[in-house]
Amino acid sequence: MKKELSVKTIVAIGIGSAVFVILGRFAVIPVFTNTNLETSYPFLALMSVVYGPVAGALIGLIGHTLKDFTTYGSAWWSWIVCSGIIGLIYGFAGRKINLRQGVFDKKDMITFNVYQVIGNAIVWGLIAPTLDVLIYSEPVNKVYTQGLISASLNIVAVGIIGTLLMKAYAATQIKQGSLKKD
Repeated sequence: MKKELSVKTIVAIGIGSAVFVILGRFAVIPVFTNTNLETSYPFLALMSVVYGPVAGALIGLIGHTLKDFTTYGSAWWSWIVCSGIIGLIYGFAGRKINLRQGVFDKKDMITFNVYQVIGNAIVWGLIAPTLDVLIYSEPVNKVYTQGLISASLNIVAVGIIGTLLMKAYAATQIKQGSLKKD
């Protein structure tokens, strides 16, 4: 069965990609060679959980591509692909919770953060540097150091900022069984 994206999800992908670019360009703290503490990934986590894995993957891919072109003038495809993969992972983790029901309790926080820690460790600590070596023939020590730093920074950023964003989003939703109507 083919499931099409809703207009709401398509708009979220466009807006999400634009916000990803803005955060990726202007809300970063440089830490190591071309490696930053990013606020775009906690935002990607929120969008992926709310709109699903396909939207998360597309926001990561489109947002990172546009960020690279507007920042460096060219794209670094290995990390762009990884931004899509991590958006996909966040989206699948979001299937274990439902922020739209207005609940994001400790169990949900732990569940999401277990997924994001494992996802970030694999994507940024293993896949991104391996692709850098295979595609760009980058020095192994440099890219694996970058990958481990990025994985650690993203784990912390998504764990703190992402969790706070999701908690705030859930608080804006009408809880299931509530008598309050729109």
